[in-house]
Amino acid sequence: MATNDNVEKVIIVGSGPAGWTAAIYAARANLSPLLFAGRPKTIPSTVLPGGQLMLTTEVENYPGFPEGVTGPKLMAYFEQQAVRFDTRIVTDKGLNPDVSNPDDGHSYSYHDCKRVDLSQTPCLVVGEDDTEYRAHSVIIATGATANWMGLENEKRLAMSGGGVSACAVCDGALPAFRDKELAVVGGGDSAVEEASYLAKFASKVYMIVRRDELRASKIMAQRAVDNPKIEFLWNKVVTDVLGKDMITGVTLKDTKTDEVSEQSLGGLFMAIGHTPATGFLEGQLTLDQKKYIKLADPYRSTTSIDGVFGAGDCVDSVYRQAITAAGMGCKAAIDAERYLADKGIE
Repeated sequence: MATNDNVEKVIIVGSGPAGWTAAIYAARANLSPLLFAGRPKTIPSTVLPGGQLMLTTEVENYPGFPEGVTGPKLMAYFEQQAVRFDTRIVTDKGLNPDVSNPDDGHSYSYHDCKRVDLSQTPCLVVGEDDTEYRAHSVIIATGATANWMGLENEKRLAMSGGGVSACAVCDGALPAFRDKELAVVGGGDSAVEEASYLAKFASKVYMIVRRDELRASKIMAQRAVDNPKIEFLWNKVVTDVLGKDMITGVTLKDTKTDEVSEQSLGGLFMAIGHTPATGFLEGQLTLDQKKYIKLADPYRSTTSIDGVFGAGDCVDSVYRQAITAAGMGCKAAIDAERYLADKGIE
C-alpha cells in the first residue's frame, strides 16, 4: 500500500459548491488543500463530481450570472478558480491537472476517497488506489443525492435537460416550465413545498401520490389542498417517463387496481427525499437520524471530532442550494484555518 509521507494541512473530500469553495478559501489561506472530487458516476446511483448542479442545465439564481449559466460550467469555473490558487486534485494524471479552459472538459478522471479513519491523529484518508494520505484537518463536502425512481428515460431526460428535475426551487422558474402542466412525485412536506412553489409558474401542478393521503404534516397538506392549481393523482406510481428530447408525459399505474393510464406533462419533479453521501462515516462522526452530519455548533462547521468539518448538502437537509452550500464551504475553510492556527500548524 502506497503512502504519502507528507502530512497535509487540510484534505477536502467532495466537490460541488461546498467542496470547491472550501478549496478556494483554504488555498488562498496558504493551506495548499488536497481535494478528492470523486470519480464520475451516473444517476440515480450516487453523487456526481461537482454535485447536483451537474444535472442542472440552467442556473439562474446564482449571483454574478445575470444571464444564467449551466450547472456543469458553473462547477468548472469553481474548479478553475480553486486550481488557480494551487488546490491539488487527486486524479489519474497526478495532483496538478490543467483546467485552464473549463469549456474544454477534462483529459483526466477524478479519484474517489475510499475510506477515512478520523480517530487517528493526523487523520487517515485512503484513496481509491489505496494510497494513504494524512491530514491535520479534514473537510467533508460529499453532498447528498436526490432520490430517483430509477427509470431509464427519467435518468436520460434529467441529465440532458429534458424537463425532469429534482429541485423545483432550482429549475421551476425557468421559461421551459412556465404555464405548463407539471407534476411532482411524492407526498411528504418536501413534495408539498415543491408543488406550492411550482404553482406560482405552472398552469397546473399534479401531485402523484402512491397512497390515498399525503404523508405531509397537516398544515402542509392543507396548504396543498387549498391551492386551486394543485390536483392530486392518488394511488398512482410512475412506471415510465415519456418523451424524446423533452418530457411529454408519464405512464401511471394505480396501486389498488393496477389500471394503467397516461398523463400529459411539460415537466416532472422528484420529491421523494435525498440520501446524504455519508455512508463511509458511519461509526466515525455523529450523524443525525437521516444520516446527515450533525454539527457540534449549528452556526459553524465543526463536527463531533476536532479538526473535522462538514459543509454543504451532507450537512444541510433543509435548503440544499448552491449558494448555501458555497457559504458552508467558506465557513469550513475558515474554521479549518483557525483550528490549524490554534494548533500552531502553519
